[in-house]
Amino acid sequence: MNSKALPRQINNVEVGVYECEINLKFRLIEEKSLLSDREQLLQVLLEALTEGSDDFLEILQQAVKLHETTELKASPQMRRQLMRLRNSNEMNQ
Repeated sequence: MNSKALPRQINNVEVGVYECEINLKFRLIEEKSLLSDREQLLQVLLEALTEGSDDFLEILQQAVKLHETTELKASPQMRRQLMRLRNSNEMNQ
């Protein structure tokens, strides 16, 4: 996941910790050299999926599961970020 997420306006918005599971099955036309670098491949796939199917990417199956979880299951870094978001939200009110 890209740690440089797009900035969002958080005004009176509740935030929580969520666990997400994405299962995809697709066909892909791509350079063979890309397949050896899993992180680069994941980045290319995410970009392609956001743009939708085209002549180079064909989605066969997709399933997404999402559920809220306790903050205690999050890493210390995520909990600190959550506190920052909540604190900045309180200051903006």
